[in-house]
Amino acid sequence: MCLWRLLALLFLLPCSSAAASDTLSAEESLSGNLTLVSAGGTFELGFFSPAGNSNYYVGIWYKQIPGRTVIWVMNRDSPVADPSSAELTLAQDGSLALLTGNGNRSKEPIWSSNSTGSRDDDTAAVAVLLDTGNFALHGRRGGNSSAIVWQSFDHPTDTLVPGGSVGLNKRTGAYQALRSWRSATDPSTGLYTDRVDPYGSDQYVFLWNDTAIYHDVGAWNGRSFVPIPEMGLSDRYTFVFVNNNDEVSFSFRVNDPSTFSRMVMSPHGQLTMFDWSDASGQWLLHWATPTSPCDVYSACGPFGLCDVASSQYCRCLPGFDPVSSSQAGGWASQLWSAGCARRTSLQCSGSNASSTDGFLELQNVQLPSTYSSVADVGSSGDCASACLRNCSCTAYAYRYGCLVWDGDLRNVQQLSVGDAGASTLFLRVAAADIAAANHRTSADGRLAILGVPSAVGLAVLCLLFVLAWARRHEKAVHHDGALLVFGYGYLAQCTKNYSQKLGTGSFGSVYKGALPDHTAIAVKRLEGSAQGEKQFRTEVRTLGTIQHVNLVRLRGFCAAKHERLLVYDYMPNGSLASVLSGHSFRLLDWRTRFGIMAGVARGLDYLHEHCQERIVHCDVKPENILLDAGFCPKVADFGMAKLIVRDFSQALTTTRGTVGYLAPEWILGLPITAKADVYSYGMMLLELISGRRNRDATPRAGGCYFPLWAATKVRDGQFLALLDERLAGDVDVEELGRACNVACWCIQQSEALRPTMGQVVQVLEGSLRAGTAPVPRYLEHLCAEDSCGTF
Repeated sequence: MCLWRLLALLFLLPCSSAAASDTLSAEESLSGNLTLVSAGGTFELGFFSPAGNSNYYVGIWYKQIPGRTVIWVMNRDSPVADPSSAELTLAQDGSLALLTGNGNRSKEPIWSSNSTGSRDDDTAAVAVLLDTGNFALHGRRGGNSSAIVWQSFDHPTDTLVPGGSVGLNKRTGAYQALRSWRSATDPSTGLYTDRVDPYGSDQYVFLWNDTAIYHDVGAWNGRSFVPIPEMGLSDRYTFVFVNNNDEVSFSFRVNDPSTFSRMVMSPHGQLTMFDWSDASGQWLLHWATPTSPCDVYSACGPFGLCDVASSQYCRCLPGFDPVSSSQAGGWASQLWSAGCARRTSLQCSGSNASSTDGFLELQNVQLPSTYSSVADVGSSGDCASACLRNCSCTAYAYRYGCLVWDGDLRNVQQLSVGDAGASTLFLRVAAADIAAANHRTSADGRLAILGVPSAVGLAVLCLLFVLAWARRHEKAVHHDGALLVFGYGYLAQCTKNYSQKLGTGSFGSVYKGALPDHTAIAVKRLEGSAQGEKQFRTEVRTLGTIQHVNLVRLRGFCAAKHERLLVYDYMPNGSLASVLSGHSFRLLDWRTRFGIMAGVARGLDYLHEHCQERIVHCDVKPENILLDAGFCPKVADFGMAKLIVRDFSQALTTTRGTVGYLAPEWILGLPITAKADVYSYGMMLLELISGRRNRDATPRAGGCYFPLWAATKVRDGQFLALLDERLAGDVDVEELGRACNVACWCIQQSEALRPTMGQVVQVLEGSLRAGTAPVPRYLEHLCAEDSCGTF
């Protein structure tokens, strides 16, 4: 009896408990919780339902990564309500087909690959899920029974993975493009597309609603698109751009097969590049373009205002409310492109005299682009009258004449006071909304209400500002653009009241903490910061837009009372200084050390040349180089660096930095440029090569100042004399020579002789040759003459 019960139990086990196959054969079907798994276990295909969505879709996702990161959706615009009543099968005509139906009714196709004629008999076709993430249908074509007659790589959704491509077949006109999800929880076709320019420029462009081009990725320089220099700054992958008589195509490949990377057209219209980190258990953003979300067309939808300085970068123009959250893709799911709806209908009869509508003045905004000019208008008042006489007019501006807007307003962007592109826009609203605007004025006071007594309006504004400030600071965590804003008490709880100190630096102490989801963080508690909250927030927002694999990621900040705190990702291997001074340094082989050298150089090159605002670090040293779980270097504390406007090549500052790494110009009171960082980097390079600090006396140098001794050995070609003895000569001699030579060029007294960090990267990579550097004789005064007499 027990045996029969056991057998019955085995028959009742779900099919998914058996070893999953990677192949769907003729007359087989996939339904319910059944899945296909690629041969290497990398990808899985089956039915899924996004969080917060009751519909089901057939998709492909990473099998080995926690959660469900979907890279392709079959029926994105034709979901099913119940996966048990749907099936994916190979139809009689050789096509892949997704069928659905209930009860005794025959199932109806809701999706098909439309690859008819691909098979000569009932057994010729098979569909296979490959370890690349490609779902390929093989069938008999032209006598070839293994020909691919359809594949998912030819029909991407929002994601590009290695092996796939986007582009245009110039002979057939067929193209592959990335099309965003509608929202993070809705995979249906969104508004934003990345594809070859449909108007024939052979360049990649981003389109809104297949009509408006809002971003061009620019020229290809052989390694990356010029406006996206971050593409060429990582050795994890190689990008490929082809433009010939047959095709225009763009793809990428990973140089390490164990690396998981993906490119995604986000629901907010930015093309994003992600790398999976086993150490942090999450996808890390490598770069995004456009950099600012406000540069995306209609990012905030009709009658939305985009403000990167706001806690939520999209908000409605005064007199408007977000579309109802009950509508698909409403603001409740952060799909701001759904826009805003007018709170009160306009009253318009086509006569200025009978209209009760008025205008709200929005100061320091970027004007929408699609406007009309009204001739023979001599004043702002006449322009307002012309708008009121036109029932479709929704706004006007008086700038070099009368400009009016009809219909929806899109791409209104809040700018800073004094910005060259800032203008004043007069928004048309109903009389009731003018009266109500007293209670809805933005906290920064950039909205003027026409016709409201100034004293009453000012009192109401002040009261609302205080209430809004209090409500905002009651929140534990909220967004400020790309950053999180943390409450002080929240961070105190995360750090156990700042009890685990990781170290103390020039700007304050750093404490280890953990977020509620167990993500480890490092909290820098700034000391002696005299900045006001507004200035602090402005500077931090700038730094929050900087994303690079060799820069420490700023997660967020706290500005409460007199406290200023920065929240970073935690680096489990600590600083390079702690590794240099500890026993663990012997564990770093030459390959790891050389990777650290190259990574730091790339990070500094990014700060110097590829940021919107050039950043000179001013304090490059091992203490400010952090190491993640894989010993990938991350430049830290650049958030405290001097920001230099790109129009200027140098800036005078007070002396700062650390003895042993200070460039001579600091001491001499000369102007400081990015070459000061190059000098500090060169000193740090010598430490990495030798395994000792540059201030330490070394018996090999007879007690001489180590950098001077090292430069002399390099001049004589004695590179191995510098190498850390603990490596026992286990080194790539060519790489050692490149590193030694470029280090000695970096520490030259004249900054004109020092290379740029971009050139340092090229030398280390071997694409640029550095000759023998002269010995920097200015170092001699740091070394007693009798102890340095012989080399």
